[in-house]
Amino acid sequence: MKFKALLAATVVSTLASTLGAQAADLTIGFSQIGSESGWRAAETSVSKAEAKKRDITFKIADAQQKQENQIKAIRSFIAQGVDAIFLAPVVATGWDQVLKEAKESKIPVVLLDRDIDASGKDLYLTAVTSDSVHEGAVAGEWLAKTVGDKPCAVVELQGTVGASVATNRKKGFDTAIASHSNIKLVRSQTGDFTRAKGKEVMESFIKAEGGGKNICAVYAHNDDMMVGAIQAMKEAGLKPGTDVLTVSIDAVPDIFKAIAAGEANATVELTPNMAGPAFDAVVAYKDKGTVPPKWIQTESKLYTSADDPQKIYESKKGLGY
Repeated sequence: MKFKALLAATVVSTLASTLGAQAADLTIGFSQIGSESGWRAAETSVSKAEAKKRDITFKIADAQQKQENQIKAIRSFIAQGVDAIFLAPVVATGWDQVLKEAKESKIPVVLLDRDIDASGKDLYLTAVTSDSVHEGAVAGEWLAKTVGDKPCAVVELQGTVGASVATNRKKGFDTAIASHSNIKLVRSQTGDFTRAKGKEVMESFIKAEGGGKNICAVYAHNDDMMVGAIQAMKEAGLKPGTDVLTVSIDAVPDIFKAIAAGEANATVELTPNMAGPAFDAVVAYKDKGTVPPKWIQTESKLYTSADDPQKIYESKKGLGY
C-alpha cells in the first residue's frame, strides 16, 4: 500500500514537471491551521517557496487554530473563484458542508498534513500526508528497543484533541508498546501541539510522579511540546535525555539542538513540504484531467544522536521553523 502510494506520487510529480507553463495561470488558496508549532511555520514557508517555483498565485489564510476561521476562509476562496483550495484541517470532523460548497463550485480541495473523517472522502481530490500511525509506531519501537526489558513508566503529551494526526500518533505508539509488558503508559494529556502547553502539562506530570523520579520516558506528539517538556524537566532538576528518555515527532531544528546537547534522544521526521506534491497533483488534474491517488504519502525517518544532529540543525534552521 505504501509503495503504491509513493509510486503514484512519483508519477504525478513527473507528469506535472512537464506542465510548468500551465501552473503560472493558477490561483490557489490555503487555509492554514495557524502557528501552533515550528513545523507549521516551516510548512507555510516551504509552501510559499514551492508556489513561487511554479509561478502559482498563492493565498494563505491563518486560522489561528480555529475551525470556524478555516470554514470562513474556504468560503472566501470559493467566492474569489480560486482554481483549487489547500486545507490543513485543525480537526477531523465538521467539514462536509463547506467541502460540498467547494465541490459544487467545481473547486478541487487538497488536504495537507492531516486527514478528515471518512464521511467526507468523496469531497476532496487527494490528501498529502505522512502515515501518522506509522510515525507513532516508529517512536514506540525506538523506545521498546532502547529500554529493553527494563521497567519503563511513560508519560505522553498528546496533540490537539480531535485532530486526526494526534489520534493516529497515539494509536501507532500504543500498538508498538502493547507487546512489551515492561512499558506502561502512566499519564497522557493534551499539550495542544504548543511549547507553552507542553511545558505546563509536563510540570503537572513531574509533580504527580514523585518529582519526576518515577518517569522513565516522555513521548510527545510533536517536537514543540517536547521542547517545552525539556524545559520543565530542567527546571525540576532532572536531566532530560539521561534521567528521562525522550522521543517525539516532526524533526524541527530545535529538537536537533536538544539532541546535540544530550537533552533529547529521538525524533521522527515529518517533512514540511506537503505543498510540492499537492501543487503537482493540481496542475496535472487541471491541465490533463489526471486524477491523483486519494492518498499521496510522504516519507518519515527516525533521527537520533547518531545522525549528526548539529549538521541537521544547520540544514533546517533557514526553512522558517
